[in-house]
Amino acid sequence: MQSNETPTCNVSKNSAMAKVLQQCKFIVWDECTMAHKKSLEALDRTLKDLRSNNNRFGGAMILLAGDFRQTLPVIPRSTPADELNACLKSSSLWKHVKVLHLSKNMRVELQNDQSGNIFSKQLIDIGNGKFPIDMLTGCINFPQSFCQLTRSKDELIQKVFPDVSQNYRNHDWLSERAILAAKNIDVNELNFKIQEQITGELRIYKSVDSATNQDDVVNYPPEFLNSLDLPGLPPHNLQLKVGSVVIMLRNINQPRLCNGTRKV
Repeated sequence: MQSNETPTCNVSKNSAMAKVLQQCKFIVWDECTMAHKKSLEALDRTLKDLRSNNNRFGGAMILLAGDFRQTLPVIPRSTPADELNACLKSSSLWKHVKVLHLSKNMRVELQNDQSGNIFSKQLIDIGNGKFPIDMLTGCINFPQSFCQLTRSKDELIQKVFPDVSQNYRNHDWLSERAILAAKNIDVNELNFKIQEQITGELRIYKSVDSATNQDDVVNYPPEFLNSLDLPGLPPHNLQLKVGSVVIMLRNINQPRLCNGTRKV
């Protein structure tokens, strides 16, 4: 999409998706700040074509939900200037966007959680650049009340999953815990260390490593396919034990199984 100056969405006019887009009046785009500006422009062109309407987005109302202080589009091997250029605010459509700000934390309002209120305000201060920055390292100095810091991954696992060898059968206990990491290599390492503490036989499930077109076998040998570590997909060697937590990455049986569903 980045190389195409006028991209469009791959939606045929005769498809079921096209019929939905032709009839809908309101579209919500969650976490829009992670999208490339050309994605929004592609949606604009596609809706105009599908709905035979030259108004912006074919006359449909688009709600862009997200916070630019959190995550911007990821451009591999890019500079900060490339990141800013890919941002939605750099799109020619942004001048038509009416910005609305949320002023109340509904989780705090409904649960009366004052600790959550303090934490949310600290997150906003970080996003607004109000936290002191170490001039030598360029890192933010967190206050002691913000979070508990650990010195190693093993200590982190022990803090989040204490006595996992005894508690992993308790689904309610598991549902309250998760470790987030920025890179897949860290996720895989943490998963492997946690699974080592669970009793039982380790089973390995391998991905399909053959080309569907026989003419591509020479160009895409199994060794190359096995080496791929793609975002949003499991590793080639998926190692699991009975009791391991897995997350649904793609919808299989809508609407019963949705993205992000956790299974044991």
